[in-house]
Amino acid sequence: MHRPLQGFLVLLFCITLFSCKNEPTGQKPDGPNEAAVNSAVVLREWTPEDTRSMTGITAQRGLLVKTDRDTEGLVLFEPPQSTESYLINKDGKVVHTWKGRLNSMNSYLLPNGHLIRLERDEDFPTFAAGGQAGRIREYDWDGNVIWDFELANEKELLHHDIEIMPNGNILAISYHTLTPEEAIALGRDPGHVPKAGIWADKIIEIQPVKPEGGKIIWQWHMKDHFVQEFDPDKANYGVVASNPRKIDFNIHGGGEPSDTPKKSDAERQAELDKMKELGNETSNATLENEGSDITHTNAISYNEALDQIVISVPEICEIFIIDHSTTTEEARGSTGGRWGHGGDLLYRWGNPANYGQGGQEDQILHFQHDVKWIREGYPGAGNLMVYNNDIPDSKATYDTPFKYFDSVSPPDFAIPIGKAGNHSAVHQWKAPVDSKGSYLLDSNGRFGPENPDQTYKAPDVYSFYSAFISGAQRLENGHTLITQGMQGRLFELDTENNIVWEYWVPYKGNYKLPDGSVSQPMGPFIFGVFRSTLYPLDYPAFSNRDVKPLEPQPEPFKLPPPPSEAGEDH
Repeated sequence: MHRPLQGFLVLLFCITLFSCKNEPTGQKPDGPNEAAVNSAVVLREWTPEDTRSMTGITAQRGLLVKTDRDTEGLVLFEPPQSTESYLINKDGKVVHTWKGRLNSMNSYLLPNGHLIRLERDEDFPTFAAGGQAGRIREYDWDGNVIWDFELANEKELLHHDIEIMPNGNILAISYHTLTPEEAIALGRDPGHVPKAGIWADKIIEIQPVKPEGGKIIWQWHMKDHFVQEFDPDKANYGVVASNPRKIDFNIHGGGEPSDTPKKSDAERQAELDKMKELGNETSNATLENEGSDITHTNAISYNEALDQIVISVPEICEIFIIDHSTTTEEARGSTGGRWGHGGDLLYRWGNPANYGQGGQEDQILHFQHDVKWIREGYPGAGNLMVYNNDIPDSKATYDTPFKYFDSVSPPDFAIPIGKAGNHSAVHQWKAPVDSKGSYLLDSNGRFGPENPDQTYKAPDVYSFYSAFISGAQRLENGHTLITQGMQGRLFELDTENNIVWEYWVPYKGNYKLPDGSVSQPMGPFIFGVFRSTLYPLDYPAFSNRDVKPLEPQPEPFKLPPPPSEAGEDH
């Protein structure tokens, strides 16, 4: 499952639509500041107290804010349980759709008007974490499939994200299973190896072969770069703090506190069955593969000038940069390639405790998404950006009271689901390099900088929050498009962090897998959007194509009335 959603488990037994309330701050939540309001068409009223809806279920949907300062363009996104991709204008009108047969959570529009979609295969046998995919398909503008690639078997599964390279090849994230025996042979603590084994990520480069298939011409395996201090008899044994370019295979070796009550298998199975029923787990989830997804890599981006790849590894709250200039053979080792480190990490950032160079107080990233380099010619070019999802508030405690104010079925009792003050941010930073462009370790043995160079948080802090999915895109004029994923909220900031455009996705979809289960475990977040992307109006894909609003517009999803209004008992 998604890691942040694990904390929602007990609550979801009681309620499928919920919200929380923080202590009032006297500031308006997540709305435009006065400068933006003065020239904006604001289509809703902002409440004066600091409230936020965790699900966004009852929020007003569609276009909420439009100003004369937003960036002209069309925005691409996928509703969570739909087989369609939507392209909307800045008036919030759908101008084009691509209708697929499978569910997609992520796509990219090519200059020729073709759409590359990462899609959820219907019958892969093994994997059970959020972001499942298994297929990449290319559609022409009219929705015809012109290429289909599948990697979905017992050992491998494409998931979460892809990156289209300038040469037309595609970089993709894939799981690669390690049996329990293989994981233990690599120094994993046997007490933290699920019966289904470990799902270690790898990065592959696919050369498309149309109309079907492709050649994997380059690979990087995370398993080749594990270090561990658990078993001195294993070949990859070493001091973690002395190997900052390696990945500690036992980062998650702590487990639950010793005083945590242990549940029986029957209790755990009952909880899992309930999670599936509530749409918070896929049908492949079992007790045996609980904990197999130890890294959950969820984003990939490529820098052609550097020939480097950056990935987001949220389970350990870091981003990694690796060298793509290596051969596949060099990528297995620690030498070779343009930067001389083979497949070892060139750079990492977000949680130095992972390589023995800090503590909890030094952690910056918290289950982050959508890391990427800012493009050349754009403000901040060459810097890294990331959506930092689940930043804890040190002033809040787990017994902070919650108020559920938009529930269809209020719970009999309120179970805390986390710190009420958790919030999100978007960070931008420049990674320190030497005169040759190699990433530097500071005097403390850490990859810098100590803090991001720029950070966006909501003025009231709390109203900008999505514990999972989400993303951020720097635009050519210096504005930033942000996807607040849990609630399906898309908004654009100008260079002064004023909200100059805001849209809440009103579409949901009702696609189900052949067995009747959900394709992506979104739970109560029925409007959740993995990511959105703005393409400027002069993007070649739109040349000589009709991008006027569709007539009629797609039908928005409308929440059924509460049982009391429908004349039913709770």
